Amino acid sequence: MLKEPVQIKNVTLKNRLVMPPMATYKTAGDGKVTKDILDYYNTRAEGGKIGLIITEHGYICRQGKAGEKQISFADDADLNSLKKLVEVLHQCGSKAIAQLNHAGSAASAAVTGERPVSASSMILPVTPPMGDGSIPAELTAEQIADIVQAFADAAVRAKEAGYDGVEIHSAHAYLLNQFYSPLTNQRTDAYGGSLDNRLRIHRETIAAVRAAVGPDYPVAVRLGGCDYMEGGSTIEDSVYASRVFEEAGIDLIDLSGGMCRFTRPGHEEAGYFKDMSAAVKAAVNVPVILTGGVKTAEEAEQLLAEGAADLIGVGRELLKNPKWADENL
Repeated sequence: MLKEPVQIKNVTLKNRLVMPPMATYKTAGDGKVTKDILDYYNTRAEGGKIGLIITEHGYICRQGKAGEKQISFADDADLNSLKKLVEVLHQCGSKAIAQLNHAGSAASAAVTGERPVSASSMILPVTPPMGDGSIPAELTAEQIADIVQAFADAAVRAKEAGYDGVEIHSAHAYLLNQFYSPLTNQRTDAYGGSLDNRLRIHRETIAAVRAAVGPDYPVAVRLGGCDYMEGGSTIEDSVYASRVFEEAGIDLIDLSGGMCRFTRPGHEEAGYFKDMSAAVKAAVNVPVILTGGVKTAEEAEQLLAEGAADLIGVGRELLKNPKWADENL
């Protein structure tokens, strides 16, 4: 099954292997793509075996910058730089999706020059700590609207740069995930309380991005669907959220961890988020990506055969061995 094609909107992936977003932080500090970044992606993609590459999270505005050398989608001046990256991936035969992100309280004032912001004025319950340790400012409704627009503007830049789609990042304890998780969202307005309210910023962002890029352009969400922590988001929440996303017009759901980030305490088996991804896959009609712990093509095949997902992300193995795809497919 791993070698079978899959359709996402008007884009055909030649197989079901995904290189998930993994931050390199290799820019010169200005957010522009460097030769080091181009070489990093080219080395992994040049064999032509990876169907989809979702590039590392890029910041949509300076306030949401997660690290000093993170890739930028925040300015029109970034376009030529981004085009070079897309060209490398396309020349290698892979489709490319841009992951767009706002770090929220995981950002640092030393990097952004601004006080970190979040759904609520709370320190992130993550280990190791993220951000600068300061208590973030709770976003106002007006500021939320500005961030939603920044996602839409960044999506337009990704499309103009030649990306085959965009992915809205709501996982790994970043801003949208901070709204989603009850551990970090203690708001009492329309953006807090019930799960529907905690998903409001997601629905608004999806609507704004869809309006900006048009009806035929693939739009994905990476959801940190379950915190795997007491009092946190649950698998049931992830199923409900994924249905909401599908109804809102999302074409692909990419699942990972929430406040536990991209690992799951006590679990190292292949597909360690598969209890969540299988539940989501059974509830939606759009393709679902599962990433985590997959080391071999046989493990990927087994997860597909079990119905755990439609596509399999292989991250750390590709990070350690750039030729993993060539050797396994």
